[in-house]
Amino acid sequence: MPAITKKNTRLRLQFVANTDHSIHAGLVAVEAMARRFGLWAKLCELRCLDPRKDRKRGYGPEVIVGQLIYALCSGGGCLSDSEALNDDPLAQELFGVEKFADQSQVGEWLREQSPESVGALRQLLQEFVAWVWKQTPPDRLLHAGQREVFFDDTQLEVSGKHFEGAAINYNGDLALSWQTLWVGPLLTDSHVGSPKDVSDQLLPMLARNRPLWQDKEAHFYADSGSSAGKYLDAIDAEGWRYTVSYNKWTGPLERTAREQPASAWKPIGDEHHTLLRHQPEGRGTPQLFATVRRKTDLFDTYGFIACDARQTDAARVSQRHHLKGEKEQLFGEVLSGLDLHRPPCSALIANQIYYLIAALAYDLMVAIKLMDLNDECQSWRIKTLMKKLVMLPGRLSQRARQWVVKVLVPGAWLCWWQRWAERAWPGEHGPGRPCLTVASG
Repeated sequence: MPAITKKNTRLRLQFVANTDHSIHAGLVAVEAMARRFGLWAKLCELRCLDPRKDRKRGYGPEVIVGQLIYALCSGGGCLSDSEALNDDPLAQELFGVEKFADQSQVGEWLREQSPESVGALRQLLQEFVAWVWKQTPPDRLLHAGQREVFFDDTQLEVSGKHFEGAAINYNGDLALSWQTLWVGPLLTDSHVGSPKDVSDQLLPMLARNRPLWQDKEAHFYADSGSSAGKYLDAIDAEGWRYTVSYNKWTGPLERTAREQPASAWKPIGDEHHTLLRHQPEGRGTPQLFATVRRKTDLFDTYGFIACDARQTDAARVSQRHHLKGEKEQLFGEVLSGLDLHRPPCSALIANQIYYLIAALAYDLMVAIKLMDLNDECQSWRIKTLMKKLVMLPGRLSQRARQWVVKVLVPGAWLCWWQRWAERAWPGEHGPGRPCLTVASG
């Protein structure tokens, strides 16, 4: 092999205004998924999302929500990114608007929403999750034949004194609390509020979303923030299998564990496992705990997992509970992939709406993976989905009064995109509406 060295480029640079090219041509996949569900029509029907006094002027709610979804699915995590879609002629034509709202108009729309708007958008999110579950092969959603349900909270750090609802959290930082409920790989419920009790939305979320797991085999995961007696009562009442981390108020459990004879412990490697019963304060009945004992240099240390009464093997409970880490990674993926670490608005109602829209954008991307991609792509994270499916070059052109979107894709993906276009992209187009063609880049 001959030596390869860097050479000075002889390229000549020329800069021109962009009038027909896009680097986010893969938004056609997001648009197609939204149409398959009927998202835009459903948003139009939610009159509580439209604060306009004169509905013949200004932007409809489907436009504001749509441009935020477009921005989030293409890597933009702030309101200015949604305004930047005006620099993308393909995005404008794809959505069917001459001009998207600017960031001040988007912010005004978010601030003018109401608790009724939050409830309506949350219901739409749950409806979309239920629809995806019906459309997706079960083997891509179930684990060991069970639906996995996961509840968690994260802290959204803010700076300044003007963030409504912000308070000092357990780390001493000014923050908002974002509590979420997941069913399978889909973000099903969302609430942004004050960081006081990090599980105060668990009971309302269980009540709202119960139809997604009722009368079905399911397993619930949560961390120690949901281990208070009243929460364990509610979790147990669902009738599912569950594992909840328990690292608060462990004194009585540790004393009981030390009293157990050696025959009660099952050794596995360097650990010993057993099941104990204890009734925590606030719990209506005694609670079963999977207990693990680990030997350190001087003392034994203990770990506890609250679990359902049907469990018979403490080691298996511990192994199953380790899967909670994968669910926590999904939460981290949403935060980093959609750039949601910092709320975009000072008004609490605006942030509640924005994070519900972000959940809908995330679920749209996950739905594309679940319903359209092959098995080898099911491990892709949100950033990989954006890179592979959304961030594609494309060109907008017009032929015989028909707009044509030419998406340039890698040669290895050309056949997949062509088959996808035949199956998922609407075949009928009125005059002026975009037609899709796919070419190898």
